[in-house]
Amino acid sequence: MALASLAAAASLLPAAAAVAAAARSRVSLARCRGMASSSSPSAAAGASAAARVGVVQMTSEAASSGVKFLCFPEVFSFIGSKDGESIKIAEPLDGPIMQRYCSLAKESSMWLSLGGFQEKGPDDSHQYNTHVLIDDSGEIRSSYRKIHLFDVDVPGNMVYKESRFTTAGDTVVAVDSPFGRLGLTVCYDLRFPELYQCLRFKHQAQVLLVPSAFTKVTGEAHWEILLRARAIETQCYVIAAAQAGKHNEKRESYGDSIIIDPWGTVIARLPDRLSTGFAVADIDLSKVEAVRTKMPISEHRKFDSVWKTSSL
Repeated sequence: MALASLAAAASLLPAAAAVAAAARSRVSLARCRGMASSSSPSAAAGASAAARVGVVQMTSEAASSGVKFLCFPEVFSFIGSKDGESIKIAEPLDGPIMQRYCSLAKESSMWLSLGGFQEKGPDDSHQYNTHVLIDDSGEIRSSYRKIHLFDVDVPGNMVYKESRFTTAGDTVVAVDSPFGRLGLTVCYDLRFPELYQCLRFKHQAQVLLVPSAFTKVTGEAHWEILLRARAIETQCYVIAAAQAGKHNEKRESYGDSIIIDPWGTVIARLPDRLSTGFAVADIDLSKVEAVRTKMPISEHRKFDSVWKTSSL
């Protein structure tokens, strides 16, 4: 069942400068520059396997266009200009910011994938970088705390040390939805294929969500390559909602929100990586099964068996 294509503009995301107000007023889309959306029941749910999915980098109205699954990028609700700034606005998942998004999901009859929320951490000096999945009744269906933290000296750019203010998660998360079985990840996780192998082969994921805020330098070098590799090796769709452009004097994101099919083909993207607008593609879960049947890597892989080892 394909839905109407994604259209024009307004009120879904809070502006970074108005995050606290999101609990009190209609949520605005002003700050999000990259997101993805999909809708339609999965074959597993007994309905059609096809779903129309869009990636967006714009101030956009989606609810009125019939979109039933909207995916937001990492740090969708707030990007600070100073180290540790996000600690001050971090909240538990039952706090007012996330509850406002729950209300938005319910009011809009829409599932939300909220990538990279600043969840209050285990102490006053740390947060979690949390991917939250909300269903269309406004309930938090699941959450994933980013496992791989970005502690990197980016060549020619700047030093990032996410672990200074963020505590890593330790749990792999896959969730059944009307749009297929979703594997939840965040940004830097993309460089660790074993996580995606686990989501596919141990947790039966069909669609991998990769909300991100890749740096300009690393994005230019590796963004599309890594995403296509994850799609090919897992035979899953990949939906990667991305932050784009310069956020402040220190931070710039690569952009290029993208959708990739299980064969590794890019099936939707914007005309250029920083453009505003949207791109849509039809996801068909029967294609996942067709690719897996024709190339049955799940039957051929050996890493779950006992291997002989030798050392010299």
